[in-house]
Amino acid sequence: MDQAKKRGLPLHVLMLIGFVVGLAGGLIVNYTVGGDTAWVQWVTQNVTGPLGQIFLRLLFMLVLPLLFSALVVGVAEMGDLKALGRAGIKSLLFTIFVSAIAVGIGLAMVNLFHPGSGVDQAVAAQLLEQGKAGAASIVENAKAGTTGTNFFVELIPTNVFKAAAENDILPVMVFAMLFGIGVVMVRSRATASMMHTIEGLFEVMMKLIGLVIKLAPFAIACLMFNLSAIFGFDLLIRLAAFVGVAVGAMAIHMFVVYPLLVWTMGGMSPVKFFTSIREAVVISFSTASSNASLPVSLRVAEEQLGLPRKIARFVLTVGATANQNGTALFEGVTVLFLAQFFNIDLTIGQQFVVMLICILGGVGTAGVPGGSLPVVAMILGIVGVPVEGIGLILGVDRFLDMCRTTLNVTGDLVVATVVSRGEEDTPDEPSGDVEAAATA
Repeated sequence: MDQAKKRGLPLHVLMLIGFVVGLAGGLIVNYTVGGDTAWVQWVTQNVTGPLGQIFLRLLFMLVLPLLFSALVVGVAEMGDLKALGRAGIKSLLFTIFVSAIAVGIGLAMVNLFHPGSGVDQAVAAQLLEQGKAGAASIVENAKAGTTGTNFFVELIPTNVFKAAAENDILPVMVFAMLFGIGVVMVRSRATASMMHTIEGLFEVMMKLIGLVIKLAPFAIACLMFNLSAIFGFDLLIRLAAFVGVAVGAMAIHMFVVYPLLVWTMGGMSPVKFFTSIREAVVISFSTASSNASLPVSLRVAEEQLGLPRKIARFVLTVGATANQNGTALFEGVTVLFLAQFFNIDLTIGQQFVVMLICILGGVGTAGVPGGSLPVVAMILGIVGVPVEGIGLILGVDRFLDMCRTTLNVTGDLVVATVVSRGEEDTPDEPSGDVEAAATA
């Protein structure tokens, strides 16, 4: 009881409080004195603005080492690809396929409904000018104009350290994936020792992300004050539209795409599938954690869906970190929404880059609350959108996190169902201890 009291309010509650305080304060200022008043401009530029920028710069600082270590560890965890043969390859290819569909749906929904459009261009340009400095280190080096064949050529870095120094993110991510594949192919004492080091780097980055995210309530209050003081009540309308489009895109993926995949490629009735996995769905929605849902997912796959134990364990344990198509969809929707909000017209080529990074980010996103935040911030910087816009979506992120976690966990079970079709279980340890498999 004493320990529970000492812990205080949960982080997501503190983030919601910061969101409400910042939003209410900004709306009151906008309604009473206006966002262009001298003292309001001074506060946003010298107090709340810099405090929000510190939070965003901390995120940018952690992007590269976090993505590199997470991608290498995520791909290397697929070392069982050799042991599982075609089942492992099917898992990898199908994961990429489903993530591409998810991001495609999200981008199509934003382009169709334009939830971020309609903001006054003058005030949007004002905040856009303020936001350029915050992401300057990334925007200055972004290769936004690369199109056609050159785009694919430049995905391969001639010098990965130079690419990292210039914040050229995509080539670094490609190198990380190739590096992870190399680790899978070369099994030795030396590579095992190296992987321990990379896993240590990943754990350190996760710890630092956790510490930075604890500053989020204060950052949200500052960022939301700036946004609401300038945009006023129009901010609430845009925010409601964003949530509606994001949830709508997730619903299409959940109740249209998944049933079709289970029926056509998994050979199972969608009704039987969703009836069998309802316990995992409830747990994932209520906890907003793929890791917390994993033991239940493993038991559901084996006992309710009747999937081969070894394949289900492999697909679900790897999928908990490497198959996050709900997160990928959310990242794509968020980036395009904020681009519309700030009146930035992204070309087809830029949207393709967003889609590609979101798919790769689905493998390299940390499976913790706020884990997708560095990826979103990095993509915003690449396409030239003010990263201050993150404050706009953080206040409603808890509900969307519950929705996308449900999509992630259901997607893992969909992949396991499809991959298991035509596969027979192989002899395994006699005790099917689900909890032990979850911690493996």
